[in-house]
Amino acid sequence: MAIDVNQPIFVISVAAELADMHPQTLRQYDRLGIVSPSRAPGKSRRYSQNDVNKLREVQRLSQSGVSLEGIKRILELENQVAALQYRVAELTEELSRRRTPMDARIFAAGAAGDVVSLTRGQRPRGRSQAVVVWRPRPADERRNGS
Repeated sequence: MAIDVNQPIFVISVAAELADMHPQTLRQYDRLGIVSPSRAPGKSRRYSQNDVNKLREVQRLSQSGVSLEGIKRILELENQVAALQYRVAELTEELSRRRTPMDARIFAAGAAGDVVSLTRGQRPRGRSQAVVVWRPRPADERRNGS
């Protein structure tokens, strides 16, 4: 059974020991918004394994001479990068789902003059027999404006 690294299970004394810090340092980081743990019903702090890992990173950066404001900004930027990477993955997956397996897309003029998308082998309904085949230009041609 794997432990959920986001599950807040450590009380402040255990988290401080795991991060090799004093509990008061963890309280200060919480007040500054550098590492903010979850709160148990009695308002006591509960740290996850991710929180402990973040505390270790804060300690490493601090020992390298980075100020607490600098550390806070670094962590914010890392969170933004992670969120953007997740969004890129979501959009990439959505794009691959929307792509048709063939290079060409087929459209027809509908009975009311609207554009109707057709699948391969499908014929337009109604009176119109006009069919347009659209083949997208390769990406390098679109970028060069050719």
